[in-house]
Amino acid sequence: LKYALLVFLVAALGGLFMATFVLRGKLAPWAVSLLHAFLGATGLVLLLTGIMMGGGGTFALAALGVLVTAALFGFYLASVHYGKRVAMKKLVLTHAGVAVIGVTLLLLAILGP
Repeated sequence: LKYALLVFLVAALGGLFMATFVLRGKLAPWAVSLLHAFLGATGLVLLLTGIMMGGGGTFALAALGVLVTAALFGFYLASVHYGKRVAMKKLVLTHAGVAVIGVTLLLLAILGP
C-alpha cells in the first residue's frame, strides 16, 4: 500500500503540472498526460494487489473505489485531450478532488488504527 501511495503522489505532481495548463486554457503536453495515466494505473494495480494480500481493510477498499472513480474522470479528460480540446476546468478540478479524497483514504488505510 505504501508503494501505491508513493506512485499516486508522483502522479499527482504530473496532474498539478497539467492542471496549470488547463486552468490557463491551454493543452498540457501529451507526454505528461500519458505518464500521469501510466502512474495512476500503476497505483491502482499496486493498491488492488495490496488489498488482495489482506492489507488496508475498509479504508483501502474505499480508496480503491474512489480512485477508480477518479480514473474514470481521467479517461474522459484524456479523450478530450486526445481530441485536441482543452477540458472544462470544473471537470479537471472534480477529477483532482476525487483523487485527493482517494489518496487521503489510502493514507488512512496505511496509518491504520
